[in-house]
Amino acid sequence: MKTKNLDMLGQPCPRPMIEAKKLLAEAETRKVIVKADNMPCVQNLEKMAKASGFNFSFEEKSKTLFEIVISKSGELRMKSEDNESLTTFSLSTLHTSLLKPYGIAISSDKMGRGEDELGRVLIKGFIYSLTELETPPKFIAFFNSGVFLTNEKSNTIDDLRKLEEKGTEILSCGTCLNYNKLEKPSVGLVANMFEIVEHLTSGVNIVNI
Repeated sequence: MKTKNLDMLGQPCPRPMIEAKKLLAEAETRKVIVKADNMPCVQNLEKMAKASGFNFSFEEKSKTLFEIVISKSGELRMKSEDNESLTTFSLSTLHTSLLKPYGIAISSDKMGRGEDELGRVLIKGFIYSLTELETPPKFIAFFNSGVFLTNEKSNTIDDLRKLEEKGTEILSCGTCLNYNKLEKPSVGLVANMFEIVEHLTSGVNIVNI
């Protein structure tokens, strides 16, 4: 059995938790040692470990350095509630509760209200988390300032391309692109408002961000 090291310094949630889960899902991995730089990351890893039946411990080496140890012990519990993936945005709960295909409408390049920098970190984490779901959204429609997320300079492009490869249709509002003086999006298609409305009223569940 192997011990794997995971350096997540500087990585925002939920990436540390998702990467740790990937390693622990490998049959040959017995223990994962994670380096993190903030307490919310430690707390998210602890929730994941306890929900999956793993051992968990951590050491605070400094205010910006935590060493987390997650290890397997005995038979893992297989109840669905024990295997629920816990993320900042509760995306797995969203995933399992959707009884039919779903689409996402994103109207801003930030998530929530408050500090712009934090909002950009959160929307990046949200889109990344979508790539880790077993069933990706049927489509994501970007409008208003949300179209900045499909621009070549956005740090969400790689994750949006992964979603597109999984079958998610990426739509950017043409009027919004023109208004913000943006060129053709680097991922997905340009859509007019009628096309966006068709998608939003197509009978799928809609998640608004």
